[in-house]
Amino acid sequence: MKILCNLSMALALSVATTHVQAADFSDPTWPCIQRKVERLSLGLMWPEPKQNISLSDPQQGAVEELASALSLQRVDMENARQMISDFAQTHGTERDLMQAVFSEVFDTISKRRTRIISGIGNVSTGQIALAERIDEARSEMERLMDMPEPDYDTVDALEEQVDWDDRIYRERQQSVTYLCESPVLLEKRLFALASLLQNAAL
Repeated sequence: MKILCNLSMALALSVATTHVQAADFSDPTWPCIQRKVERLSLGLMWPEPKQNISLSDPQQGAVEELASALSLQRVDMENARQMISDFAQTHGTERDLMQAVFSEVFDTISKRRTRIISGIGNVSTGQIALAERIDEARSEMERLMDMPEPDYDTVDALEEQVDWDDRIYRERQQSVTYLCESPVLLEKRLFALASLLQNAAL
């Protein structure tokens, strides 16, 4: 059973990774080379239907505590594996229980990922507006310089504005590159945690 689950997870991860790496030009405000996927599917990561199970208060508290820890990016996969193992020894390895943990993790990380995607869109919109402002200033500089008696004071002011705006644009672009990687990293983390939890389950 675990072998089949591992194969299923590997195939799903391969499909999802290919999916997010394909460029999407349908949204002009999306600056990333990764395809824009606004919402993830829990069913793609956990192949069984979500179960509504009744947990005791200690179980519910333990599920929430583990899920909260696993959702932290600073917790690497080796530590995550140990946390899951400790949880299983104390609370059992029932598959529904592990699914309950993953459901909590999925909700937390998915919401974080959605906020990041929204932030990327906001930064991109600002970058588009700034690029247009730079282009307009350069066009105005060219127009002024083509006049018989150019207004050099205005040209100098426009040139200073363009230099400043261009500097801001380039600095923001570096942060956009980093931000674009974040949704993909969160998605990969979800797949990895789903695999660990499924392997720990009966």
